Amino acid sequence: MMEMTPSRPYLIRAIYDWIVDNGCTPHVLVNTQLEGVEVPVQYVKDNKIILNVGPNATQALVIDNENIQFSARFGGVSTQVKVPTRAVMTIYARETGQGMVFAEDDDEPKPPQPTPPRPNLRVVK
Repeated sequence: MMEMTPSRPYLIRAIYDWIVDNGCTPHVLVNTQLEGVEVPVQYVKDNKIILNVGPNATQALVIDNENIQFSARFGGVSTQVKVPTRAVMTIYARETGQGMVFAEDDDEPKPPQPTPPRPNLRVVK
């Protein structure tokens, strides 16, 4: 069986576009405990951070299959931000709350389901 790439980055990009196309501001809730998260630690609360990833809040935003990367101002200081897509817990519109919540294990490979045994039937005449 062919293993597919994780769907999370594709869904993040789609929801991001949908939010922006509707004139709203996309925000992401990030699990800062995962390896590779680079955010200003002074804004982390309970191992999470909410980031405004809208076009007016970020510069050089890139959402690829591994990371969300951009530059933004935090307290007036320009900061490089890097968030692995697997660390994104939620992407939503600030104005409406609409978006998508991801389960922690969304990108974990699922074992194939066993095929139920076929009954051994005999035709009786």
